Amino acid sequence: MLEDGTVLVGRGFGAADDGFGELVFNTSMTGYQEILTDPSYRGQTVLLTQPHIGNYGVTGEDEESSRLWLSGLVVREACHRASNFRSGLELSDYLAQHDVPGIEGVDTRMLTRRIRDRGEQRVLITRDLDSDEASLVERVRQSPRVAEVDHVLEVTSERQHAWQKGYESPFSPPPPHLATGGRRFRVVAYDFGAKRNILRSLAACGLDLTVVPAATPAEAVLEQKPDGVFLSNGPGDPQVCAYGIAAARRLVQAVPVFGICLGHQLLAHTFGGKTFKMKFGHHGGNQPVLDLTTGKVEITSQNHSYAVDRDSLPDGVVVTHENLNDGTVEGLRHKELPVFSVQYHPEAAPGPHDALYLFRRFVELLEGTGAPEGTGARG
Repeated sequence: MLEDGTVLVGRGFGAADDGFGELVFNTSMTGYQEILTDPSYRGQTVLLTQPHIGNYGVTGEDEESSRLWLSGLVVREACHRASNFRSGLELSDYLAQHDVPGIEGVDTRMLTRRIRDRGEQRVLITRDLDSDEASLVERVRQSPRVAEVDHVLEVTSERQHAWQKGYESPFSPPPPHLATGGRRFRVVAYDFGAKRNILRSLAACGLDLTVVPAATPAEAVLEQKPDGVFLSNGPGDPQVCAYGIAAARRLVQAVPVFGICLGHQLLAHTFGGKTFKMKFGHHGGNQPVLDLTTGKVEITSQNHSYAVDRDSLPDGVVVTHENLNDGTVEGLRHKELPVFSVQYHPEAAPGPHDALYLFRRFVELLEGTGAPEGTGARG
């Protein structure tokens, strides 16, 4: 049931629970397990436009966090028999283990067009076939919107911890593409809902990582004398994450800072910019981004429903990347401070590896060999 009154009947799989969330569509052709375990999807129900989902099963190696965070999964056809030597579990069982309901056999193409034309909507997946449709739709309309909840505090780490694992899978990109050698820098990573492959990518650069909970005060981080700070991805409206903005406002004056996705949006707010809710967001592994510094185009992995308002940015902040589909801001740097960020996901998982160079750029910024204006260029 969608809040606009649309009702579709399909076949349930996964958990038998009800699931409320804002419906978004993801255009990635593979990588459904990484999508399911991405903390940035908390509060959202995901519709996958690829029509056949679950054919290669589930493996722990592909998890981006310790659990599933989305509210529900909508697919055209769910495969109930995986065929892959890496698979240890079927998709439906995986959803059931994490109490996530799924529905198949519905017109996902129509739903995608509906979201594209009318914007993201709240939705309910339920097995309640006894209640009348009007009452079920009203339940959807009474459910909370993503912007009304602080989802970051629900997905962040409970305590500070070290992260040491780099790329371990034989299917990962070769570490030499990122490793720079020399001194090992100490970096504190704020966990607003960090994906594991972001942390792997940073560790593969030779960084010593300490991960801290999202509400950690800036002074507590600076007491650790880090060489730099990383601001991770995460769910929800960046304006709700006031503690993250407050911490970033202090940190950018003290150490080099790199932000991805929500971290990028928080940095925009830090410098006085604003963000806005997009009509249907960017969710998928095929978004074209223009690097304004080099003139080169990257195909990128993205997952966000909010974007930075270009016109709100002060003179001290420069747009370094933009989306070629809709012109939205995809990257920022500060003119004087060693601070830069991108809206998309250079670590991919799932997605292309075009933007892995950004992790190396962060290391170069820590080394002092990369000036702020060079953060958009290739090494």
